[in-house]
Amino acid sequence: MNAQPASLSTPRKFDKVCEILEKNNYDPARLIPILQQVQDFYRYLPEEILTFIATSLSTPPSHVYGVATFYAHFTLQPKGKHMVKLCDGTACHVRGSIAILDALHEKLKLSSAKHTTDDMLFTVETVSCLGACGLAPVLVVDEKVYGNVAPDEAVAIVEKIIAEENGQNQTRE
Repeated sequence: MNAQPASLSTPRKFDKVCEILEKNNYDPARLIPILQQVQDFYRYLPEEILTFIATSLSTPPSHVYGVATFYAHFTLQPKGKHMVKLCDGTACHVRGSIAILDALHEKLKLSSAKHTTDDMLFTVETVSCLGACGLAPVLVVDEKVYGNVAPDEAVAIVEKIIAEENGQNQTRE
């Protein structure tokens, strides 16, 4: 087992990472589960966190970075609180997925180059196939599947989430 970093000298932003590393016994063989847990918490893998993990595991930073960039599941870019995945496979594309994407981009002020809203509330991504061709076009929002979606329905789904978020934020104040 590798030496554990001193928790008193660790900045607060690394507290959760230290907890995850501890839970995984600072075991370099558990790098993938560690990265998964860190990404679940931060919604992406910040570069300084990857370096901290490498140091904590006595592993070269290039190895940690290599694992983080090899697997498509990991992302080095910040993601929104709500993930919107639009299928653009053949069936969905033929049935109008691009019109849905255009409507979402317009509503959320996004583009093909910008996938995450400025307020970090939404990330919109297209995927090659969601395996639900009979429901084309398909939209998945936070693991909930919506089939036979029209552009106005996709926008309504997003608007409902925005309204719910605004309601939650007002109750906290």
